[in-house]
Amino acid sequence: MTTTKTGVLGGFKAFLMRGNVIDLAVAVVIGAAFTNIVNSVVKGVINPVVGAFGTKDLDHYASCLKGPCVKNAAGEVTKGVFIQWGSVLSATLTFLITAAVVYFLMLLPMKRWQDRQAARTPAAPAKETELELLKQIRDALVEQRREPGSETVPAQR
Repeated sequence: MTTTKTGVLGGFKAFLMRGNVIDLAVAVVIGAAFTNIVNSVVKGVINPVVGAFGTKDLDHYASCLKGPCVKNAAGEVTKGVFIQWGSVLSATLTFLITAAVVYFLMLLPMKRWQDRQAARTPAAPAKETELELLKQIRDALVEQRREPGSETVPAQR
């Protein structure tokens, strides 16, 4: 029983200490912090620009799809079909801004850095293909069958 517990705990520890698990944990923490930055950009920059043409809060953009739409004091729709396309637009803009910042400020510089590092290191020799290896094996077998001092292979018996 003790060996199983140690084995399970040991396996769990090995799982946690693998590099990709730690990288994932760091990415989640950075992503959570980054979400606050993106939300601040949307509230502080995007919404005021949109507000120059209409309301500052994109959530107020909506359309009544069917019938006269009626809202109560709490803002809930009590009659009609209300489509809140402003919320979708806001979420889409937030996604696009997040994707652009991640690409231009994180991925693109990292790729350039990796390309520079790869250019500094010497290229690894190309691995031999299966066909080349088979040719080498064939040549070695032919060489083994040759008679000493002869250039030809003896005939099959």
